[in-house]
Amino acid sequence: MKNIFFFLLTLGTLLNVQGQTIDIISYNIRYDNPDDAPNNWDNRKDFLISQLNFYNPDVFGIQEGLIHQVKEMDKGLEDYAYFGVGRDYGDERGEHTAIFYNTERVELLEEATFWLSLTPEKPSKGWDAALPRTCTYGIFQNKRDGKKFMLFNTHFDHVGVKARTESSKLILEKIKELNTEDYPVVVTGDFNLESDSPGVQVILTEMADTHIAAGKNAFGPEGTFNGFEFNEPVERRIDYIFVSDEFEVLKSAILSDSKDTRYPSDHLPVFARLTY
Repeated sequence: MKNIFFFLLTLGTLLNVQGQTIDIISYNIRYDNPDDAPNNWDNRKDFLISQLNFYNPDVFGIQEGLIHQVKEMDKGLEDYAYFGVGRDYGDERGEHTAIFYNTERVELLEEATFWLSLTPEKPSKGWDAALPRTCTYGIFQNKRDGKKFMLFNTHFDHVGVKARTESSKLILEKIKELNTEDYPVVVTGDFNLESDSPGVQVILTEMADTHIAAGKNAFGPEGTFNGFEFNEPVERRIDYIFVSDEFEVLKSAILSDSKDTRYPSDHLPVFARLTY
């Protein structure tokens, strides 16, 4: 009888721990540029969508998605919904930092988008940025255990040096402003910054880099930007998942999946499995 009780107790503990894990992906999907042939969107979208269906994260953030790409992904993904607006005018125009979430596993409680600028409440460019840049966020409740968390997804400017550092500061300020209930926080994105840059170092004052925090449970190539160069080493890491102290990082991976010697995007997605 004692053995049965111990077995059931152990099983219940394991199921409870399993229920508290959250799988996150950050993915720059590369905007639909006809000049990318043979790596244009129509030639890679099916594999990219099937890749996401396979990994089946609870929540994932994309960068560079034009609205037709976002809608095609939404149509092809099972049990997902999305939110986010285009960076140009706050509607469907321009690239999106959209967030997708599995509706069977998490519930969306609140969402919004702000701009990385001195006027974050409206479409705008910040500092020395070449283009308007956004950060989309959501408050989620895990349906398996009822716990809530926030996810911020962003794409930093590719030109503005000051803009990238100031964008990091702004996101940390926004987290403090918006996270009034002290929920655990995840930040995903293409930061156009390598790990030793001032912008990343700013974020690391408040959050952890999941790929570093995973330690021996980190897997994959060194970098995330592949430029569609299949035969070259991927060494430049500019895509990240950062987490607040409430999370423990169980594992992290930079996913180098390919088909017929082609990548599904010019960036490799970043995966993290987290627990409370």
